[in-house]
Amino acid sequence: MTGVARWTGREVAAFRTALRKNGRDFAAEVGVSHRMLVKWETGGETITPRAGNQAALDTMLATSGPAVQERFATLITERAAADRDARAEQLLRREAQYTKNPIDGKLMVRVEEGIFLSGPKNTPTWTETYLIDVYPTTNADYARFVRATGHRAPRRWPGGKCPDSIFDHPVVWVTWHDAAAYAEWAGKSLPTSQQWEKAARGSKGRAYPWGDEPTAAKCNVLDSGIGRTTPVSRYQSGVSPYGVFDLCGNTWEWCATETEPGRHELKGSAFTSPFTRAAPSLMNDAKATMSDNDTGFRCVSPAP
Repeated sequence: MTGVARWTGREVAAFRTALRKNGRDFAAEVGVSHRMLVKWETGGETITPRAGNQAALDTMLATSGPAVQERFATLITERAAADRDARAEQLLRREAQYTKNPIDGKLMVRVEEGIFLSGPKNTPTWTETYLIDVYPTTNADYARFVRATGHRAPRRWPGGKCPDSIFDHPVVWVTWHDAAAYAEWAGKSLPTSQQWEKAARGSKGRAYPWGDEPTAAKCNVLDSGIGRTTPVSRYQSGVSPYGVFDLCGNTWEWCATETEPGRHELKGSAFTSPFTRAAPSLMNDAKATMSDNDTGFRCVSPAP
């Protein structure tokens, strides 16, 4: 299940009920104020959240797990049956675009083949269909890789073990070679810079994953004042058109694309970077042997 044809206050209320969350926690996940959530739910069918909120709700629903999705579908179906609402039928018919990798268990989303606008000059560029990780590789993901392969743990892991307090943060202190080794173990690869950028900007070349407005509050950058990595699912309102998280800020991400022998592109900026460096069209690179506290990665794989 990927989302709802059009969210209204009624669907929002049903989804919160299905998640079994209180209003304040749910509002924080969507990226809106509690007052706005109350307005949505009170307005019912007359209230339609903005496009960015719709995308965040779609992503939350897609990643919420089968139990929550089943409860939500049941609630929507029951209410639709009473009101003869055709949207429930659309909801239940929608084809899932998300899949789990069988080795590392990470959620991946399909990016269809086609042209997208790439780079600072919005150059039309073709990509084949592929799957990309919805979230960056976390410390928990990397710990499974280390246990399975005996690969060295990142620096700053006490005793070679990931601290529980950052299990859902992106892994850092990894070189390009470390990232490539993880990808090979998982049966995946590192994304090319073009694959990474398309997942961030969509086919129409958004300036940022969420749209064209330069909104630093939608990502973890230097301007945010956090000063460290954050959980990979934190910025619900900053997801890309494909529902991919953390493509601006939190950590730079290694790409497969080589800029010169021994150097590879980095994308996305980090919590150490000013927002002016966050646009997905911009380029950065580093030596493949570099590791730092603000550099991680995610993977791609061929689409079935």
